[in-house]
Amino acid sequence: MNIFDIVIAYVSWGDGGKRRPVLILEQWSDSITVFNITTRYKEKSEAIRKNYFKINEWLKAGLDRESYIDTNDTVTLPLSSVDLTNPIGTLTESDVQRLIEFLST
Repeated sequence: MNIFDIVIAYVSWGDGGKRRPVLILEQWSDSITVFNITTRYKEKSEAIRKNYFKINEWLKAGLDRESYIDTNDTVTLPLSSVDLTNPIGTLTESDVQRLIEFLST
């Protein structure tokens, strides 16, 4: 796995959770730090949407629908919750550069 790869991980919250695509930001021996990726945008509040980064080349990144990176919070997950054997894709160089600019503003 590399930074900016997209993998499927089990993300839990409170008493629930689900498998979802995530963007890898950092990796350690026993965990990774990620941003969640979502297709839900329109129903979110303006305050939340302002921190959603649109993936322009989502199909090239291995996603099957228009998707957004939720930059509101990073999530640290145990490696055991991540499908390490089958990354679904990676952000294109163009989207990586745009994301870096987005995060620096």
